[in-house]
Amino acid sequence: MKLNSALSLVALGVISVLQVSSAHAASVYEIVNIEDYDLKGTLTGTQNGYGQSINANGEAVGIAKGQSDLTDTDVETQNDSIDNNTGVEPRDSITYSIYQNIEGNNFTFHSLENDAETPWLPRFETVNSSTTDSDNSVDSYFYDINNAGVRVGAMTAPEQSTPYTGSSEDIDNWYYRAYEMRGFVKDSATGAEVPLMPAYTTYTDDDGVSVDLGGWSVAAKINNNNVITGYASTALSSASDDRVDSCISGADDVPIDVCIQNYQFPNASNGLRYITYQTRAFVWNYANGTATATELPLGLDPGSSTRIFQAQGLGINDNGVVVGRSNVYRNGNSDRLRYDAAFWQQDANGNYQYHWIPVIDNDDVTSAKAVDINDAGIVVGSYIAYVDGYETEKFFVYDINSPDTLPTVPNDFFTGTSNLTSYPKDINNQGQVVGSIETSRDSDFDGPRDGFLYDVNSQEFDDVNDLLTCSSKGYEQDNNGNWAKHQFTVSDSSGANLTYSADIRVVEANKITEDGTIVGTAFVRKPVYKTDNLGNLVLDDDGNPSFELNGEGQPVTNYLPRMVVLKPTNSGTACEIPDEDRDGTAADGNYEREGAAFWMWLLTLPLVWFRRRK
Repeated sequence: MKLNSALSLVALGVISVLQVSSAHAASVYEIVNIEDYDLKGTLTGTQNGYGQSINANGEAVGIAKGQSDLTDTDVETQNDSIDNNTGVEPRDSITYSIYQNIEGNNFTFHSLENDAETPWLPRFETVNSSTTDSDNSVDSYFYDINNAGVRVGAMTAPEQSTPYTGSSEDIDNWYYRAYEMRGFVKDSATGAEVPLMPAYTTYTDDDGVSVDLGGWSVAAKINNNNVITGYASTALSSASDDRVDSCISGADDVPIDVCIQNYQFPNASNGLRYITYQTRAFVWNYANGTATATELPLGLDPGSSTRIFQAQGLGINDNGVVVGRSNVYRNGNSDRLRYDAAFWQQDANGNYQYHWIPVIDNDDVTSAKAVDINDAGIVVGSYIAYVDGYETEKFFVYDINSPDTLPTVPNDFFTGTSNLTSYPKDINNQGQVVGSIETSRDSDFDGPRDGFLYDVNSQEFDDVNDLLTCSSKGYEQDNNGNWAKHQFTVSDSSGANLTYSADIRVVEANKITEDGTIVGTAFVRKPVYKTDNLGNLVLDDDGNPSFELNGEGQPVTNYLPRMVVLKPTNSGTACEIPDEDRDGTAADGNYEREGAAFWMWLLTLPLVWFRRRK
């Protein structure tokens, strides 16, 4: 999502078109991981950071993506003038190939409020022997952390290789991994790292030949009793049977593990994987370094059908109630197979029972999912339906204590249901919900997004950015008490000093604790390094970078994602500077919608992974 430095955020239609009250009952918030008008929100040497979860003890976890694209020569000559915290480097797509080393480009980190050196500084945390070195082949993801500091997430296996035996003279090895996604538990107290093995990992053909496929599992949430929910593979899809059989029959030409890997890599044209599984929701009870799995029932009886049926556990409360989604024959009609929101609750015998969460409109809603539940049984989730002709995802609230009552759809910025896409991520026991919402929609494009805070009890819906203090938005105050955006200065390779305005915008809120602390993702503004026609950085003889300039000679800027931590504060007021003055310039630019892959990546975590980008 690129903005010219002369482009005010009002051009995004962020607030000016919205009917928001100027008086807020919600708390004023302060960004606490801010330093020098910038966010400490990703690992050193990575472009992007995403805040995923936080516990009551001031420990946050997140994901960093995108290692530096600087070449070894650049690093040797840069003279410390090129930095991920100074400018935006070019981004390249990762190429998936069994003929070259596998790049791991997703890294896990934690961030401590009481860090001995710097509060909230992201610190790399290894998973499955991952490293931040350039030869790292493991992708790892943190999705949640409980108050005991136990983390859960997903990881890939490290790269393996075998000598190439084909006809090409330019290839030395084949490369593959034993599995492409496996949930895990990481216990910070004991150091234990426990993989969550899928129920299904191995295929056996009619001749008795067995192939280890690795299977698929994800740990999405953990409660304070160390009970985890997620999902895992339980069988291979029928279409995938034929693909694995072809790998077995062609083993003389390509090793079976390599052939399987080629099918499990995302397809370059559509991002799809061609080894697919029957998937079911699971819970795992973690204790003493061991995780015991329980498969949750599907919302239908598959019978002898060979179709792929799926279910996912996505949230869990401290009472062990799981929420997520499952395939179901809606209203018992086998012609209406849907992927709908659900919850699973233990009966008197301790067995989990499936419960359908009714959809708001059976005819118009195509699918729904529940993502979290608090201890009072209040569920938050989203459904997809057409609103004003647009396919729209809308946030809902549901009470499992009133199972016959339909979910409610909170009004967002308007007095009725808008066509702005919104989805929640978490609810605490105070009834506070956090998530993300579009702030405007133009034609068929996805619009820009902001984090939101919703109170179930008061039904108040707030854009998180409207609750921030001015200093949390990149403003500084002069001796006369006047606020203005902080001006950053960077030196171009020509020696000229270039300036651009600080800007911080919370785009997604992912977790809220009982005291109202929020962790999520914010955009920070950075100037864009200039590249040549091949996408290489333009450097002078001393290794100094050039910056892309607009027609006024000022740097073109881009927004990069960073983990953000927000806390309620009594020491300030919400910033009320008019939108058109946010960066001190007029709103006369054009907003370039260039962030679809980014938004989809945020939206699907931890549901699926279609692509990884630098």
